[in-house]
Amino acid sequence: MELTHTASRPGKLSSFLKSELGLSTGLMNRLKYQNALLVNGNPERTNFPVSPGDKITVILDEPTPIYPPEPMTLSIRYEDAHLLAVDKPSGMLIHPSRHKNTGTLANGVTAYYQETCQPCAFHPATRLDRDTFGIVLLAKNSHIHAALNKLHSEGALRKTYHALVWNGPEENSGVIEAPIRRKPLPSLLREVAEDGQSAKTEFQVLHRGNGWSLLELHPLTGRTHQLRVHCAWAGFPILGDPQYGTEASLALSEKLGFATQQLGAVHLTLPHPMTKQEITVTSGLDVPLPAF
Repeated sequence: MELTHTASRPGKLSSFLKSELGLSTGLMNRLKYQNALLVNGNPERTNFPVSPGDKITVILDEPTPIYPPEPMTLSIRYEDAHLLAVDKPSGMLIHPSRHKNTGTLANGVTAYYQETCQPCAFHPATRLDRDTFGIVLLAKNSHIHAALNKLHSEGALRKTYHALVWNGPEENSGVIEAPIRRKPLPSLLREVAEDGQSAKTEFQVLHRGNGWSLLELHPLTGRTHQLRVHCAWAGFPILGDPQYGTEASLALSEKLGFATQQLGAVHLTLPHPMTKQEITVTSGLDVPLPAF
């Protein structure tokens, strides 16, 4: 993939890369050592003096992944030249790990890019736990990935989750604000603690049933396991969650046949990193409601 721009003013190449093309400093520094920054077709350094009328080209070739492509059926919820959004099912890892190099979303998306002749790499802009299902937003190159990370840090990437919880909050809507920290090693779990990082979650009750509620959740911060930790701490753990559930919530989960957490990323709204137009992606998956 290439980004191009015709200069209308004089200045250093770096100023055009940052201002007109929106490259991050990290990406710009990486590309300059790959001879991927061109002025009128010639590789140049970032301090090269650009004149009006010069054509600036950025080559965004992506490296070949070290994990194998693996054809699989993908539920594509949105796609254009820059973005791909797919539904991840419960039980699937997003990215290969030291212990599992196949069967992940990255394997499937890499195969899809090859099958459709797209010179793209796997750049997840949103992430989900293995057993959380729903929308995962992907950038097709490192430039768009950096732009999405910036939107995320600015709070412009708005995520909506649905969660089936034990009992439920007394109020129909509210905010959970409680700091979260990692538990002492070797645990990978999190907990609410005064010395944790600030964390804030909005909730709204959508349905109430016999011992359960369906909540809509909006994480206003992005802490690991935030929704699961907040719901458990507030007294209504997510059903099917073996790590943060209580004896009572796990008993109801077993009765309802839920072996994994009933949490899904159902909506994603953001300004498009290139067009700036707002887009909304809706998942094809949702939490199944109990029959009682």
